[in-house]
Amino acid sequence: MIWFDLVTPKSVMFFRPFIEGIKARGKTVLVTAREGDGYKEVVDLLNLYKIEFVNRGYFGGANLGDKLKASIHRQLALMEYIEKCSITKLVCLCSVDANRVAFGLGIPIVNFYDIPLSDHTANFRKALPQARLTLPLSTKAFRPYMVPQSIFERFSLEPEQIFSYNFLDVVAWLHDFRPDINFFRDFLKSRGLNPNKKTIVVREEEFKASYVGKKYPVLYEGLELIKEKMNVNIVLIPRYEAEPLKALFPYATVIEEKMVIQHLLAFADLFIGGGGTLNSEACYFGTPVISTRSFISHYDKLLIDSSLMEKADTAEELLEKAQQIISKRHDPKPLFDTMSFDMDSIIEEILA
Repeated sequence: MIWFDLVTPKSVMFFRPFIEGIKARGKTVLVTAREGDGYKEVVDLLNLYKIEFVNRGYFGGANLGDKLKASIHRQLALMEYIEKCSITKLVCLCSVDANRVAFGLGIPIVNFYDIPLSDHTANFRKALPQARLTLPLSTKAFRPYMVPQSIFERFSLEPEQIFSYNFLDVVAWLHDFRPDINFFRDFLKSRGLNPNKKTIVVREEEFKASYVGKKYPVLYEGLELIKEKMNVNIVLIPRYEAEPLKALFPYATVIEEKMVIQHLLAFADLFIGGGGTLNSEACYFGTPVISTRSFISHYDKLLIDSSLMEKADTAEELLEKAQQIISKRHDPKPLFDTMSFDMDSIIEEILA
């Protein structure tokens, strides 16, 4: 039995085709997940895509002590469940709890990771906690081509344990996705938004994540300026609770239910994101993108260098760039046409 532990929205999207591919080979798959107060996105996505899962543990929130307590409890809950199963391998995006349990039970670990550092060079003082706690435990580790092999080796891995793949992670679930303009138009209509106005879609930074030091004001202050200076529809995709965003931005449309958000990313006039995955997805569709993330990762640097994404570090800069690039779509083909999603070869290496 192959065990997938999915604890972030991205892990659900990334591993969905792999889970289907492994099942198609006659293998049994177990999917575990977690949720918590104000953090239902993972479970909502699993339900949206009809992926069967077992819920073990909960999200600890923003406080480090609460995170540690939740992690300890989740590891115990996972251990008690997993040791009753015939698990042959763990596959995950560097899930700390699953790595610790699998390592303790002697289960081989296959880790995928595209962001070992909150830096696009090789400054290991900016190594993410997840990477420090998981990559050294890997039996095998997969990296996207833009993250240097040497970084993974510095996490105590031998070269023969490291495998690269020639695509940005979002290609795994977007390569066969077809955006629907009618979905976008129906969304605007259903929310009472003016279809003649330009639409900006916005996503917060993962400010409760352990690798983000604090909640940065750039996005929140910048939206106030955009509201004052630009006559546009503003659509917010919550990362955590929707209610605080509704109170903070009464002039914006806050999405509360889980939907196939990629249709909105594909046809928005501008996407502003404080994270990584949705920024990359919007770039894939050629939508103008501004990152307000507090750091630049290796794949962020790739998208910026390819002129598919801008970076804003102040509210004023965010407004200025939004006014400059809104509706100016990019051609993503020069970058993404160089990539290839070879799922079969990756599955073969996972199962080997």
